[in-house]
Amino acid sequence: MFGVNKILETKMKRRCVTFLAAGIGLGMLANLGWAQSFPTQPVRIISPFPAGSGPDVVARIVGEKLTARWKQGVVVDARPGASGFLALGAVKQAAPTGYDLLIADVGHLAISPSLFKKLPYDPKTDFVPVGGVYRTSFFIVVGANSPIRTAKDLIAAAATPGKVTYGSNSIGGPLHLGAAQVEAATGTKMTHVPYKEISQLYIAVSTGEIDWAMGSIASAGPLLKAGKVRFIAVADDARSPSLPNIPTLEESGGPKGVKARTWVALMAPKGTPAAVVTTLNRSLNDALKQPDVAEKFATFGFVPDPTTPAALASLIDSDTVVYAGMVKRTGASAD
Repeated sequence: MFGVNKILETKMKRRCVTFLAAGIGLGMLANLGWAQSFPTQPVRIISPFPAGSGPDVVARIVGEKLTARWKQGVVVDARPGASGFLALGAVKQAAPTGYDLLIADVGHLAISPSLFKKLPYDPKTDFVPVGGVYRTSFFIVVGANSPIRTAKDLIAAAATPGKVTYGSNSIGGPLHLGAAQVEAATGTKMTHVPYKEISQLYIAVSTGEIDWAMGSIASAGPLLKAGKVRFIAVADDARSPSLPNIPTLEESGGPKGVKARTWVALMAPKGTPAAVVTTLNRSLNDALKQPDVAEKFATFGFVPDPTTPAALASLIDSDTVVYAGMVKRTGASAD
């Protein structure tokens, strides 16, 4: 009797394993089929950036490429304001199907968690990385008539604590914390002067009202072309492809290891199927690798940044740590 029961038990276990394997197989096939058919309807990219801004224009360039690839419309839905909370909140609450995506930058994903005591979203638990869109380096910007011509000059001028002034367009923003990285790496103490508008910031640099500021090609490039300001160094580990004649901070007599830059990435709601994320990532990267996309990005000084979701997650984590240190150093707070 015992032998019969044992045989029956063994048969039942085998059937359970077979059914389980079949279930897993069907699930994988269904997931694969979903990914292969995605998308079957228009996709929306929700943006916290104002219409016409650099990131907004980039989102539309990418959207056009994805529309052509998928034969489905890709709509960019600009929802600026409230420190990005409107846009990020909308994607946080969206169904995790891949049809509602978020384009966001280093500020939203890596700085705000330290800057705000009560953040209405969590970059790690509310979203899943899809891939990088672009990155752009910050330059040290001085007035055209400034005696500061190199990073070495800047460090020498800042030997007296508080004597040298630098500005930004927002307390705790990428420009402020990027400059704080330079300050920390050089072991100097400079005076921060905040401005309400980015245009006011670079006018102040050009007139000598303040000594310097961080700036990108998109933000300070127009005054550079007009001969009102100079870029003396790029705060990154390599020269900018758009301005290869500008030395790195280290080459200009400054410290090495400073990476003051901003980046923009594509995210999806948490829970979006992995197969759909893979499809989105592959399509995004293919779009970014097209030559005409790189040319269009270059007008803003942006470099296409095709990455894997894992690499983007690692970038968010590492920059979150860096900027948490800078927020603590500067005492910046948005609350």
